Amino acid sequence: MPFQLNTNFGGLRLASPVIVGACPMSMNEHTRLAMQNAGAGAIVLPSLFEEQVIPWSLKIGRPVTDHEKTIMANSQRTKHNWACPDADSYLALVNRASTLQDIPIIASLNGFTAGGWMDFAGELQAAGAAAIELNVHHGRAEDYESSGEIEATIRDAVRDINAAIQIPLFVKVSRNFTSIPHVARQLLSGASGLVLHGRAPTVDLCLDTLKLASRWRLTRSDEEPESLDMLMQVHSYCPAMPLAASGGIGHADHLIKTLLSGADVAMVTSAIYREGPNVIRNLLDGLTRFMESHHMQSMLDLRTQRPLQFNSDEERAAYITALTAHIDTAESMVTPPNQQSDRWGHPTA
Repeated sequence: MPFQLNTNFGGLRLASPVIVGACPMSMNEHTRLAMQNAGAGAIVLPSLFEEQVIPWSLKIGRPVTDHEKTIMANSQRTKHNWACPDADSYLALVNRASTLQDIPIIASLNGFTAGGWMDFAGELQAAGAAAIELNVHHGRAEDYESSGEIEATIRDAVRDINAAIQIPLFVKVSRNFTSIPHVARQLLSGASGLVLHGRAPTVDLCLDTLKLASRWRLTRSDEEPESLDMLMQVHSYCPAMPLAASGGIGHADHLIKTLLSGADVAMVTSAIYREGPNVIRNLLDGLTRFMESHHMQSMLDLRTQRPLQFNSDEERAAYITALTAHIDTAESMVTPPNQQSDRWGHPTA
């Protein structure tokens, strides 16, 4: 039985529903080829940050705003290890990757103000990018008067950038919104799709130095995707918005669950770091076996089998049950091999 794994994500035609998420691994030509050969539908290049585009804007003679000047000044006081050193190098990377690869190459921009993104987004399109992923980031709460102002700023930036290009614009949003389903509906006029969710480093506090630290880690292989509920919520409330799942997709079961929850594609990163590009083939093989066992031949067949979202009464009942259930302490005290713990599961020396 032939299986059709090709799909469409926001106007981008893909050979499979697995996209390599933005990461420095895709800087390497041999790695990109291995990802393509393993069955990746598309590859997202590592992010270029707004702080890197502002100097490019100055070089081409575009006036920058006071806010952009502040962003650049703050960046110059901090040393950054950019994946790509500058905007011109990034354009060269996009051009070479899109020329050498047979699958769509998606450029990634990290920022939120419209500003120079409009000019640079056009340059990315000219360089060969099949689409652009905008990883939206908003500043501190004191920079805005309300959450509505944050959403309006992002909406306006997405609208302006989309107006400057003819390729799809995908918006990667974090969990830090009052209501992502409502944000999705607001972004319909500018975004070709949403990526749920963008991860950020966690903030930690060093008790020895009393200084803040930033922690970043890969998602563990035993973690379940955290976006299933939100995927269902957004898909139910705003079915016109194409969705990509992101975060914690390391096994075929994870891929299948996200697709059944409303995602059109799944972005994979941590699993590739752990296991190499061939994990993509394992994910797709698992998806194919699932489709065969359920007599599905295409991604359309799979989408028609998506379960309905909980109604409000069922969701409330499940919520109450989860919070009032008695936890089996024996099952909850999972410790790594050879590590001793006390009777509460706390690690001991």
